[in-house]
Amino acid sequence: MITRTAIHAAAAVTLVFAAPALAQDLKLPRQMIELVAPPLVHPHEQATKEGPKIMEFRLTTEERQIVIDDEGTKLQAMTFNGSIPGPMMVVHEGDYVEVTLVNPDTNSMPHNIDFHGATGASGGGDLTLVHPGEQVVLRWKATRTGVFVYHCIPGGVGPMVPWHIASGMSGAVMVLPREGLKDASGKSLHYDRVYYIGEQDFYVPRDAKGKFKTYDTHIDAFADTRDLMRKLIPTHVVFNGRVGALTGQNAMPAKVGETVLIVHSQVDRDSRPHLVGGHGDYVWESGKFSNPPETNLETWFIRGGSAGAALYTFLQPGIYAYVNHNMIEAFELGATAHFRVEGTWNNDLMAQIRAPAPIRPKASLQ
Repeated sequence: MITRTAIHAAAAVTLVFAAPALAQDLKLPRQMIELVAPPLVHPHEQATKEGPKIMEFRLTTEERQIVIDDEGTKLQAMTFNGSIPGPMMVVHEGDYVEVTLVNPDTNSMPHNIDFHGATGASGGGDLTLVHPGEQVVLRWKATRTGVFVYHCIPGGVGPMVPWHIASGMSGAVMVLPREGLKDASGKSLHYDRVYYIGEQDFYVPRDAKGKFKTYDTHIDAFADTRDLMRKLIPTHVVFNGRVGALTGQNAMPAKVGETVLIVHSQVDRDSRPHLVGGHGDYVWESGKFSNPPETNLETWFIRGGSAGAALYTFLQPGIYAYVNHNMIEAFELGATAHFRVEGTWNNDLMAQIRAPAPIRPKASLQ
């Protein structure tokens, strides 16, 4: 039987390091950022001539039960700021990322955070482990540009790490070059909108009749969920926390002529984003802006445990499906989103020459 004491003990297993010295008081301007829930991203400058700043963010861990599909399947979720994925944070190269991580006393487990963009053991995980009723402040310097994931990694060992991640505890940081994005020749690139899509695999146990089970607490769900995760076969693969989170009325809006930056992360599994009817005009497949972007991609690859970015200028109106091009995961498990694009249709790019009609003899087709 898994008890709360055992879970706390497992999360507390970590390498012992000498206590780091208290961070020095940097004489830099500070900017407090109000985070927003994905797919939206907080306002930010794409390029800046100002010097480095200390960018302040606040992340609150929240354990809650959520519904992840239209059938009402419930998941004992773990989140940053209540959303899956957690909010995206945007800074510039040379800035300092200062994060206050809060674990309310209403939670039942320890949590921490590993920033893939940070330099230091466990990405800050060893310095941010907080139990319910605690908070901690971590600061790290953004020395590399690109998009990077962050996630909970309590204790750094054992079954707690995959469980917390598979329950929703991940997000992304975007570190922009101070001069902004550029193509391979050094030409500046600009986006009119930015959306953050976090792909998530969920593992919800079923009962003897094949129906998804519901649990009263996270601890009750742990043993069955761990057994299912070990089979590596997800029951759901979704964008932004649930099936249909970014489709229909929740589709991401854009207009013909607008350039959209799409940031896509997947902490556990490889993914293959594809914009149906569009392309990746410029794609940083590995997510790192110091590398020149590839151009005109039809489908790109996101490695498990990473984030990527793609720029596309919409040229036609309509509903564009954005999918994981493993179509089984897209249409059977939920990894589909929509862009709703307004504007005027261009017949030169695409036109229906003849409407559907009965088949005619070949000679009459001339």
